[in-house]
Amino acid sequence: MFLQYRKQRKIVAETMQRLYWRGLTTASGGNVSLRTDNLVFITPSQTDKGKIHPKEIGIVTLDGKNLTPKLKPSMELQMHLQIYKSRPDITTIVHAHPFTATTLSAEDGLLSTEITGESRAVLGTPAFAEYQTMGTEELAKTVAEKAATANVILMQHHGIIALGKNMLQAFDRLEVLEMTARTIVLRNLCGIASKIPDNKIRIIDEMFRDF
Repeated sequence: MFLQYRKQRKIVAETMQRLYWRGLTTASGGNVSLRTDNLVFITPSQTDKGKIHPKEIGIVTLDGKNLTPKLKPSMELQMHLQIYKSRPDITTIVHAHPFTATTLSAEDGLLSTEITGESRAVLGTPAFAEYQTMGTEELAKTVAEKAATANVILMQHHGIIALGKNMLQAFDRLEVLEMTARTIVLRNLCGIASKIPDNKIRIIDEMFRDF
């Protein structure tokens, strides 16, 4: 059953493993999904994310019907579904808890993408979503609203959401965000305050507008 979706499930499982082995989340933390037409392939709840197998990836419809009832989807399923509904242009969502970026998500304004050309090009301007309890409708609604205008969302006291037109793009955005956060901490320790000038930021934004 669902043999035609082996590729999608494999991509989701491998991405979740990659997050774990890159130290971007814990064995029980984070979730990944991929949308193909009206179907969403999403990591399950309460599974070792470092050893997850493609057969463990759940399949649900955009309306939330679980087509793999023996698998329990991530508790953040509704957040993924609402994001896909608000952003029909994206097909992948990566949510994880990278250490440094999650630390800087505690307050708005701690994380800037105006410090390197790569961070600005890849991340644009991340959005900040005020704290809501994990797995709740309030969280799903809050993050989906922020996702309407941003490809990366800092979830206060929670973690990071990255969106993409493909899985590599979403993963890259999350990884670049973590590297940016580490750079900011080091810059602060060194007392470095300079940023890319506003006129140069506008050039980067225009160059990577459709990225």
